[in-house]
Amino acid sequence: MTTTRVLLIAPALSTALREARFGEAAEAQAAGDAGPGADDGLDPVGLRQAEAVRESFPRTSRLYVTPTRRCHTTARALGLDAAAVPLTGPAPWAMGRWQGRTLDEVAAEEPESVAAWLADPAAAPHGGESLLALLTRVGEWLDALPDASAGGGAGQDDPRRRVLAVAEPDVVRAATAHALGAPPEAFWRIDVRPLSAVELSGRGGRWNLLAGRPPHTGS
Repeated sequence: MTTTRVLLIAPALSTALREARFGEAAEAQAAGDAGPGADDGLDPVGLRQAEAVRESFPRTSRLYVTPTRRCHTTARALGLDAAAVPLTGPAPWAMGRWQGRTLDEVAAEEPESVAAWLADPAAAPHGGESLLALLTRVGEWLDALPDASAGGGAGQDDPRRRVLAVAEPDVVRAATAHALGAPPEAFWRIDVRPLSAVELSGRGGRWNLLAGRPPHTGS
């Protein structure tokens, strides 16, 4: 039985991340009309930081990118050959009418809705996606990666077993919680910084988290 290795990379710093705004919907980003608090990609600091570490991450033949501008721009800044594979990946958390706004702004207008959203993983008062729905969707994507849970016929060095994904922080948090088999509440306790990397390895339907390895050592 062989192992699938997944390296999740959070996007570099952007204006929306700096201001702690709820991320933009993938559809709006693709159309160039993200609405309030629209994020056009990385800010100059984030771009420089990404370019400075472009040699730190291993190249892989299977690349996934969350369909948002900042993830696409981060992938390009890191020197990843984004044009070589379909830029498919788990969509960001759909936050409905809260999209593009800060938590403080929403809490000032809808304190009861925010309280319910933070307390109940099944709640979606914003009209978008609940935390449970996000965790389920990202977990299904992770488990469906090539031969993650089945032995398969490919060898350990098959490039399909090495995956790199530039993904929104909420996707990285959800994938980490799923890999650990943690309860939904653990999602809120996972802090994902810009350009941070999380490595997961899956075999036999189980995932492990590899912590403490610098990106430049590869996978």
